[in-house]
Amino acid sequence: MAEKKFLIPAEKLRPLAEGHGLCMAPDTIVVMGLPVRSMYRVMPTRRQDSGWRFFAGTETKSYLENPLYNGIYDVNVVANCCPEIIPFLDSPPYSAYEVSPDGHWVDVSLSTDWTVVF
Repeated sequence: MAEKKFLIPAEKLRPLAEGHGLCMAPDTIVVMGLPVRSMYRVMPTRRQDSGWRFFAGTETKSYLENPLYNGIYDVNVVANCCPEIIPFLDSPPYSAYEVSPDGHWVDVSLSTDWTVVF
C-alpha cells in the first residue's frame, strides 16, 4: 500500500493551534485538501484526545468507516489545512459547528446527550 501524501508535509506545518491534542479527520481534509465544513467535539475519554472530529461534508458512511481514509492527527495539522477552525477550538465538549450555505460558521450545538463510541 502506498504511503499517504498529505496536503501539507510535516516539515511545512506552522504552529497555528499547538497544544490542543489529537483529533479525528478524514483524508478528504488532510490529503485531498477539502475545507472543513462541519466539526463537533465529544467528551474525550483518552488522555491526548481533544474530542474534536472534523469533516469536509462529502464523506459517505462507508468512507468514514474505512480506517484507510481516516486518521488521528494533532489538531494543529487540521488547523494548517483549514485555519478557519481555530476560533472554535476552545469550545467545550458537546459543541458543534457547520458552515452555512452563505459561508458563515453556525453553532449547531443541540444537546449534551451524545454517546461517544471508541
